[in-house]
Amino acid sequence: MTTQTSTPAPAGKTGFQLPKWAGSFGFQIIAALIVGLGLGLLAKYTGSTKANPNALGATLQTIGSSYVSLLQTAVVPLIFTAVVSSISNLRAVSNAARLAWNTLLWFAITALIAVLIGIGLGVLLQPGANTGITGQGEAPSKVGSWWAFLTGLFPKNFLGLGASTTVTDGVATTSVSFNVLQILVIAVAVGIAALKVGKAAEPFLNLNASALAVIQKVLWWIIRIAPLGTVGLIGNAVAIYGWDTIGSLGKFTFAIYVGLALVLFAVYPILVRAHGLSVRQYFSGVWPAVQLAFVSRSSVGTLPLTQRVTERSLGVPRGYASFAVPLGATTKMDGCAAIYPAISAIFVAQFFGIQLDFTQYLLIALVSVLGSAATAGTTGAVVMLTLTLSTLGLPLAGVGLLLAIDPILDMGRTAVNVAGQALIPTIVAKRQGILDESLYNAPRTGDPFSDDSENTAAENTAEATADGGPAAATGTAAANGRELADAKA
Repeated sequence: MTTQTSTPAPAGKTGFQLPKWAGSFGFQIIAALIVGLGLGLLAKYTGSTKANPNALGATLQTIGSSYVSLLQTAVVPLIFTAVVSSISNLRAVSNAARLAWNTLLWFAITALIAVLIGIGLGVLLQPGANTGITGQGEAPSKVGSWWAFLTGLFPKNFLGLGASTTVTDGVATTSVSFNVLQILVIAVAVGIAALKVGKAAEPFLNLNASALAVIQKVLWWIIRIAPLGTVGLIGNAVAIYGWDTIGSLGKFTFAIYVGLALVLFAVYPILVRAHGLSVRQYFSGVWPAVQLAFVSRSSVGTLPLTQRVTERSLGVPRGYASFAVPLGATTKMDGCAAIYPAISAIFVAQFFGIQLDFTQYLLIALVSVLGSAATAGTTGAVVMLTLTLSTLGLPLAGVGLLLAIDPILDMGRTAVNVAGQALIPTIVAKRQGILDESLYNAPRTGDPFSDDSENTAAENTAEATADGGPAAATGTAAANGRELADAKA
């Protein structure tokens, strides 16, 4: 008689299990890109158009727009609480004024490099010559000007909120809008005032820190469903624009992406290497934020993840990163405010047969370096482009030619923006001797997309004074030229 025995399965392993890499968020994003591309092509070739989408096209459109709406919903409270906390955190950072000055200086330096690359590519590739495009497209809905930029700094109400009502078929619809630049100005003023008030402002700052922790928790929930949003956003873009529209402006699209690639894969690595840091470690650290930025097309929406990788992967002290990264998310735009307006202005000039002189090229560089805040961290860069064209006296009608492919270009632009927003704090921290290089060079473990920050508001306040290095990550004491608090990463 034969007795059959079964060997029990190892503890913790029951049935079929997915490979570990299949559960990573990065893999999910890439898979969502492929699925979105396939569904978008299917929708396009089954007759879906922007004006009359079929069932699949409408579904993709709804999913994509709903995800962007979720990100935008958190923009106002996130910027306000993050900037106020950032300024208050500078109390615990030695040489705060020097750090702030160096941050702005390197913002300008990298923006200048990026815009010079854009000008060079525009002159070399001639993207506006012999395009074969007729007509002027639709006019831009928003036009930038220096006067509008300056007057836009002054809030009309608390948090710069506005409302507009439109009537369609007898039905009134009210929508609320916001001005990110005005929110930034208000938050900076409130943060500085809280510092000046001193001890009496501590309850307010603690409340603000608690609110920021809650908002970031909600944002992490939104970020976790990014693969679903990716399917809708990519699928909708392909269904509406396909390859035909991109092909009609192929040389322009090529020039933009060559410029973005040069900044991301040449300029940034050179700067990293020039400061004695590993290029591989920089890219492996910042890449999760770059992925999300490419999909969401929003620097502000990516802000929580950008700050996380800057602190935990790149080793920038938390107190400084909480100031520099939110500031960069609203003003540091090498893609939207440097490469794109430079090449676009040259495209418009060439398209309309206008010869640019040396002075006008200098103006392009000046506008790009000084006008970055006009893009304000939200999706799109039309305001920045019209600001550049207005300064140069070029036809604004040329903007309409480029609106059709703007979402396709904006993905790459935002990815470069976010990579730069993490790079500058890293460079400045290295130059000031406060970068935790052991954390920067450490093997990348864990998933930066996972939300493991179960800190209380009090812990978050303590973390603001921590170094952000391995000592902070393991809960041991860290030092940054002074006695620092324990931090739990």
